[in-house]
Amino acid sequence: MITFLIRAVIFLFSAALGLIVADLALTGFTLHWSDWWGFVLAVVIFAVLQSILTPWIMKMSTRHAPAFVGGAGLVSTFVALLIAVLLPAAGIGIDGPVAWIVGTLIVWLVTALATWLLPGLFLKKKVVGRAA
Repeated sequence: MITFLIRAVIFLFSAALGLIVADLALTGFTLHWSDWWGFVLAVVIFAVLQSILTPWIMKMSTRHAPAFVGGAGLVSTFVALLIAVLLPAAGIGIDGPVAWIVGTLIVWLVTALATWLLPGLFLKKKVVGRAA
């Protein structure tokens, strides 16, 4: 149970990191910092949507278009961003096709790297502590 909670926190943190990097690096990709609740809501909505959409898109692409399996993460990131932008309570805005395309790539890349690297830092300490 603790491992699940740690992984959930890591995923939320990686989603926040991906959105923040896109906001800082890209004109047209905006997180509304004036309302911290909107930012938190944007991160939670994006993370939940991506965690639901990724397995579904992976399954659909495996079944109907195997050549697109590698792009399932990018597609789920784009769709999660699209839905998060459409929800008025979420504090995120994306303007223009370049911001949509490059923003999706940035958020996907940062989120993927963070979810790949961070568990090693946090879960390794747990395994070492358990061994001692």
